[in-house]
Amino acid sequence: MKIAVWPTLEPRRRPAATLMGAHPRTGLPVTISMDRTLRLKVIDACGMTCTFCHNEGTPVLADNLGRAPAEMTAAGRSGRVSIYLGSNGAGFLPATVAPDESLADTLALLRDALCVDELHLTGGEPTLHPKLAEVVGVGAAAGYKVCATSNGENGVRVLPACGEAGLERVNFSIFGTTAAELAQVQHGKFANTIRAERKIRALQDSIQVAVAHGIRANANIVVPNEDHVPRVHRLLSEYSPAISVRLLNSLDEGEESIEAIYGLLRDLKVVPVGIHVTAGASGWRTAYRLPTGRVVYFKQIRPVRLPETCTGCRFNNSTDCEEGYYGVRLYRDRDGVFQVGVCIQRMDLCLPVEEFVRSDLRAEILALREAEYRKLARKYGVEGEVRN
Repeated sequence: MKIAVWPTLEPRRRPAATLMGAHPRTGLPVTISMDRTLRLKVIDACGMTCTFCHNEGTPVLADNLGRAPAEMTAAGRSGRVSIYLGSNGAGFLPATVAPDESLADTLALLRDALCVDELHLTGGEPTLHPKLAEVVGVGAAAGYKVCATSNGENGVRVLPACGEAGLERVNFSIFGTTAAELAQVQHGKFANTIRAERKIRALQDSIQVAVAHGIRANANIVVPNEDHVPRVHRLLSEYSPAISVRLLNSLDEGEESIEAIYGLLRDLKVVPVGIHVTAGASGWRTAYRLPTGRVVYFKQIRPVRLPETCTGCRFNNSTDCEEGYYGVRLYRDRDGVFQVGVCIQRMDLCLPVEEFVRSDLRAEILALREAEYRKLARKYGVEGEVRN
């Protein structure tokens, strides 16, 4: 493949270190950092069929090969879903990312253009990538801290090599601690409890392998409604306190999911101990301490918008915009072109990387990040000058 000749860019100045402030009403300590993460979809394949999956905004490849964009389906024979496909205007099919010179050049370009230093590998399921350790190595060589989100399907086989290549953290998505719980959030094909139990064992083994090879392990658990609360209790009793647990609300379930998590936290008799906010991205989380001393996190969405791009968007209201501006995503399409996206509900905004780095959208992202950093510093009482 011919390697593109990238535009020359001045490296961005690195943002200031993390700031510490306090919530004006509760007095809770607030940690403010600036968004420095680039999410890279490395593969579309996945052996799970989660009913709430957004698949990073792209169509499910197995169900849409040979289809024109207008004919692509959000749910097909594979049982997998991409919940926003019906309205997000996705115009390309995702390809598996190769650990080649083109990837290295693209990561270096975006590192300097956006001053990002964390590469977060997503899918599909990253551990199914046949050369995942090599992808990790390309990211690490480009100066990134490399992390991943995984359901652990193939972790036992690939994580040792990934750890050697520089993988620092895996956020393990835990959809159930029993076969019955796993089936609750899966397509009907997971009614086979033997198969579901095999998936759970693979996840448990992957977590152990990650820890054994010096990879930090976090546990992400989506709580769509009250029916899923018992599996959180079971997770907390079965997994070591060394595994950081983050509760995530389901975007598809809205307020029902959020209310279920708050009910769970009340049941656990937790005490809030801190807030973590990222300037320039919608994700934020609150830390809660259990009576045992263990800390769990509730990750939520702030109403962050790109000031120009989101203005006038049909989803830009309090109910339809479910993720807000979450950060920059990178994809490789079936033609080998790297595409940069800023919204899984508006995949029509994706641009080839060469166009993105020259675009007003890049400048808008940088301006939002820095403006939010200052705004949050003022809001939470950070004293002194806030430097870029």
